[in-house]
Amino acid sequence: MIGILLVSIIAIASITWIASSRWRSERRRQQIKQQAFPKAWRAILKKRMPYFRLLPADLQLQLKKHIQIFIAEKEFVGCDGIKIDDEIRITIAAQACLLLLNRSTDFYPNLKQILVYPSVFFVNNQEHKSGGVISERQRILSGESWQNGKVILSWQTAQADAANPIDGSNVVIHEFAHQLDQEDGNANGAPILDNVSDYSHWSKVLSEEFAALQQHAKYNTPTLFSYYGATNPAEFFAVVTEVFFERPKEVYQYHRALYKELSQFFKLDPVNWH
Repeated sequence: MIGILLVSIIAIASITWIASSRWRSERRRQQIKQQAFPKAWRAILKKRMPYFRLLPADLQLQLKKHIQIFIAEKEFVGCDGIKIDDEIRITIAAQACLLLLNRSTDFYPNLKQILVYPSVFFVNNQEHKSGGVISERQRILSGESWQNGKVILSWQTAQADAANPIDGSNVVIHEFAHQLDQEDGNANGAPILDNVSDYSHWSKVLSEEFAALQQHAKYNTPTLFSYYGATNPAEFFAVVTEVFFERPKEVYQYHRALYKELSQFFKLDPVNWH
């Protein structure tokens, strides 16, 4: 009896602590939103992110508030000698927060750090081959999303992608799409949807589009999406997210069912901005 009572007390205390933590977090975020967006930050947005001018006025305001919270909560770490400044923070945060507009969000709750390299960086991976042979393979990357709370980015690539918002390629959008995908603990191309019933149609549409992209990659035929998206469903979701934001008219024209799924998930209709 004492054991059951103790377990109940611990459970109640845990629930109370979680509720209190969420309340404090929301209160802190509301206080941040009430602060004026610094003029220097506005200048960086105008200089580095022409996409900002494409947004409707209400989304521009919402994005600025999201940027303030994102910068207050996430740690930016400079690598290979790069010094983190507001230009780096604002440029990256603005692109990352595009994926949060109009959505009920906890601002990438698993993400703690953004590691920024001056340019592309090298990653060593182990490959397990037949016969138990393990080999080292070095890859050159411009971005990577880890499930341990980190995103790694090339500053050179991030600012170049921000400067060209209509080419369908954006490393920040790509890696933060992975963060959304990983919020439930799995990187499988199925982020957390509003309702359980939504997954069936999401799976049908994205599976068909993924299979089609694999065929394009196999036969080297033209397609709107990068062949890299044919690697696996997680990469497919990240790739189509890039194109959804940067070339929405073409997604709508040639992949309408996919556009509708992404539009429903992101609560956005970028066709009407461009």
